[in-house]
Amino acid sequence: QVQLVESGGGLVQTGGSLRLSCVVSGFTLDEFAIGWFRQAPGKDREAVSCISVPDDSSTYYATYAEGRFTTSADRNKMAVYLQMNSLQPEDTATYYCARLPRFGSRCPTLTFYDNDYRGKGTLVTVSS
Repeated sequence: QVQLVESGGGLVQTGGSLRLSCVVSGFTLDEFAIGWFRQAPGKDREAVSCISVPDDSSTYYATYAEGRFTTSADRNKMAVYLQMNSLQPEDTATYYCARLPRFGSRCPTLTFYDNDYRGKGTLVTVSS
């Protein structure tokens, strides 16, 4: 059974940091890429990043995430991480990890579909 479980969200002050985790089961990180997206109340889904472990752990980021967010993975722990630094109030959202195809353009272009396997999300709130 495919599962993705996020954790690590919480309340943080402006300028603070959080590290989100996404633990997967039912597949391996060598078979699929893992992407992060976020959704704030009343707003559309917004891509954050993607990592493809078998492709030298290639990572891709949305423009706003470059330099502030870092995605990494631990094959042995079946986990993908999103380190977020210099958080701003506009980063407040529920963050989700999702399974993406390893091959093709969806990971590099941070393209998510409604029917992608995803977790239930973890809420990040940045106070001003």
